[in-house]
Amino acid sequence: MKSNIAIIAGVLGAFAIVGSAAADAKSYQAAVEKCLSQFANDSDSATVTLECTAAGGKLDGCKVLENSGAKGFAAAAMCVAKEIPIGDKTGDIKVPVRFAGANG
Repeated sequence: MKSNIAIIAGVLGAFAIVGSAAADAKSYQAAVEKCLSQFANDSDSATVTLECTAAGGKLDGCKVLENSGAKGFAAAAMCVAKEIPIGDKTGDIKVPVRFAGANG
């Protein structure tokens, strides 16, 4: 009986982790849509490479290294960077942000 309870608890724990990841993905997607509508044309595509400092699961001090799209995409990428899940990475990192666009 104890092993059945442990298995059920493990399965429920796995669903909680998956649910949390799904919620993070929805939150990230909502941030992308918000930032795009605020700063750039969401019909166009672009790739922006940022260099940021990672600490405590967040990105800070980002600057644009490359931008294949219009100027608004750089601002959109900076906006999105606040929501990018980076886990336990620390230090200076390069972060590519791709905006697929409705036409791309």
